[in-house]
Amino acid sequence: MTVCRLCGSASLASVVDLGATPPCELFLTEAQLQEPEVTYPLHLQVCTDCWLAQLPPLITPEETFTEYAYFSSYSTSWVEHAREFVAGAARRLGLDGGSFVVEVASNDGYLLQHVAGRGIRCLGIEPSANVGQAARDKGVPTLTAFLGPETGAAVRAEHGPADLVVANNVYAHIPDVIGFTEGLRALVKDDGWVSIEVQHLLTLMDLNQYDTIYHEHFQYYTVASAQRALAAGGLTLVDVELLPTHGGSIRLWSRPSGPGVEAGPSVLEVLEAEKAAGLHELSGYAEFGARVARVRRNLLAFLIEAAEQGKTVVGYGAPGKGNTLLNHCGIRPDLLAYTVDRNPYKHGRFTPGTRIPILPPERIAEDRPDYVLVLPWNLRDEIAAQLSYVHDWGGRLVFPIPSLEIL
Repeated sequence: MTVCRLCGSASLASVVDLGATPPCELFLTEAQLQEPEVTYPLHLQVCTDCWLAQLPPLITPEETFTEYAYFSSYSTSWVEHAREFVAGAARRLGLDGGSFVVEVASNDGYLLQHVAGRGIRCLGIEPSANVGQAARDKGVPTLTAFLGPETGAAVRAEHGPADLVVANNVYAHIPDVIGFTEGLRALVKDDGWVSIEVQHLLTLMDLNQYDTIYHEHFQYYTVASAQRALAAGGLTLVDVELLPTHGGSIRLWSRPSGPGVEAGPSVLEVLEAEKAAGLHELSGYAEFGARVARVRRNLLAFLIEAAEQGKTVVGYGAPGKGNTLLNHCGIRPDLLAYTVDRNPYKHGRFTPGTRIPILPPERIAEDRPDYVLVLPWNLRDEIAAQLSYVHDWGGRLVFPIPSLEIL
């Protein structure tokens, strides 16, 4: 990548280079184990003019999201988070039976099911045909499409403008950030609201969450860079909420730009916190690579020592972030016998690059391993409760990030 995708500047500086990995959601079938895998550089850079942290667009959204392995509803806590959001948004915005809500990247209807349950008209826009069908099976109207200005205009023409447009965990997933934002603007009423949730670069770096860097994430936002991206598409950032989801996220409330629409106190507060952390200047990014290397060394040292002692280590979860960690650390089945996942789509498949078998969760109770390495660490409380039975035989849970912790 030679120029910033947001402002066009050629002033890009390295943040961390994680080598080359395959796309994190391309889980392998057994037959594919005999075939070569394509890998792509995974090198995060930051624009020193607009401070958008970004990866080069080496793969397209069509390659990743036409058929997708991630179904949001398999996370109980994420579905509850969506329910609470819908309840709060309905109160905040006065949503009722006469309102219209659109969610972009609506996945399997995990959020809009709560909107429909309130009798509010809604529509999901989801590019992955397989997960979109799961939403339709729940009774959630879902259009299979990628969002851009044209799609936004077409939906508006057919269904009318939306009182609320929701875009959770998708704003990082699109290389054409300006076109996508213009699509959001096309969907929403002139006095409507757009709510976006996206991981906060401030917590990503502060807590060493480098495994959330993978190819389907094209950029990583501070509030400063998100504010610029929204403005480029005709939206003004009005309010910011700090959330614990995904290790630390920001909920960005924006409205169509116009007279009297301006940033509120919460936006200015978070901008000051980012500035204090050094993320509005290059010095704030200087030590991240060294901290990432320390996470890798500590995890490998633990796994090697466990293997030398004849201990069994298995994984829990097969998330995209886990595949960044496994590939960066060079972990293979000799160090991690297998991992399990609640999503049946992944059963019998293998992790990309590292080729670790993915099995049903029941396998852990059958094998009674000494350690369980939790790969979706962002769901720590939910998974610790699910795995409480591991302690019955003296097994222990291992969390690799923000630093190695053995419970």
